[in-house]
Amino acid sequence: MLAARTLGEEYDAVVDDLIGSNLGKATDQTACQSTKDRFHGNSCSSGAGLRVTLPGKPVPVTHPVTGRRDPSRSGIGWDPAAGTAREGEGVRIGLVLTAGSARGDVALAIRAEAAGFDSVFTTEFFNRHGYVPLGAIAQATRRVRIGTAIANAFTRTPLLHASAAMDLDEISQGRMILGLGSATRRMNEDWYAVPFSAPAARMRELVLLLGAAIRAQKGGGFTWEGKYWQIRVPIYARPGAARVRIPIWIAAVNRGMIATAGAVADGLVGHPIATRRWHREVTIPGLRAAEKENDRPQDACVLAPYLLTSIQQDRDAAVRDAKNQIGFYFTTQLYHSILDLHGMGEVGRACRAALRSFDIKAMADAVPDELVDEIAIACTPDEARDRLAQWTGLTEDPMLYAPTVGVPPERVHSNLDAILDLFGDSQ
Repeated sequence: MLAARTLGEEYDAVVDDLIGSNLGKATDQTACQSTKDRFHGNSCSSGAGLRVTLPGKPVPVTHPVTGRRDPSRSGIGWDPAAGTAREGEGVRIGLVLTAGSARGDVALAIRAEAAGFDSVFTTEFFNRHGYVPLGAIAQATRRVRIGTAIANAFTRTPLLHASAAMDLDEISQGRMILGLGSATRRMNEDWYAVPFSAPAARMRELVLLLGAAIRAQKGGGFTWEGKYWQIRVPIYARPGAARVRIPIWIAAVNRGMIATAGAVADGLVGHPIATRRWHREVTIPGLRAAEKENDRPQDACVLAPYLLTSIQQDRDAAVRDAKNQIGFYFTTQLYHSILDLHGMGEVGRACRAALRSFDIKAMADAVPDELVDEIAIACTPDEARDRLAQWTGLTEDPMLYAPTVGVPPERVHSNLDAILDLFGDSQ
């Protein structure tokens, strides 16, 4: 039996074996020293797969937080023809990739597939690209669904989104989910220097346009005459496309974008700080009403929420890491509608005040424990599965998301290890 490896040794081994890089050393060299830099390096901007039982007898590695044997780190070679695949059983758990680097996210995606996760998702920020790592992930995996959660919708032209999605769908042989989000006005205008207006109306047209462009792959040209985009490509075609329809999910918090998702999208990506009550009283009723109004079947648009997941043997430390992330997100006034539903407007005001000096401790201190319980899985390993069960009836497509704001890189990685160990379907 192998002795427990250190975090750096474990990541070195995974990447050396699977993609020929050296993540442990790269992470040490590039790890940000300040809280603000760590946030910039790791944060989020904001299905039905197969469940697989791995074959063979693993050489176990003991996880330092959970104390369990982790088959995703056991050195088993992945053989999609072996083992037992089971379709459509239970919750389809996805993982948001927050390893801290592009190479790290590829390695984490490989481990997530080996652990039995149904899907893996990249994020996008001013220093991270949503599509590029998915090319490597598509090539390095065989079963797990891949997707953007999310790519910025309005910082690219529609055909750039469509061609990226079709390329990734081809490389992955039909496993791509195209997740898009409007981002905030500041992100669009200050970070990417693009104009920002009418996000819900533009998103609705964009989803319809992308669906039409993907369906037009057989040739004969493509024309789109809309309010926001006019496109004319007389020789348009996309030979070799894997599917004529790629699922399109859109990120939504407030009621206008929720209605857009229900009207045209295949899924709604829920924000990490949306509470269970918000989804129960606002998101899901809004989706169902929009589906009915647009003559769509009920549940045509699935809810796929980010679930902030912080697991440590020290429960207080797990809660504190979650509070750091929640407090930072509530510095954005756009999300205060969630707090208003709970009668907690003062939380948002306190977080915004702390932003002036980027005081993450003050942001976290403003977040009450009861709000963490409504938002996150922040607990010890023994409690984690029960906490996920609290979302039963709200979603069958949760995306587990490790907090990174103000969290040291080694604790981010330890938490990711625990998530793989506890929620992988190969247990």
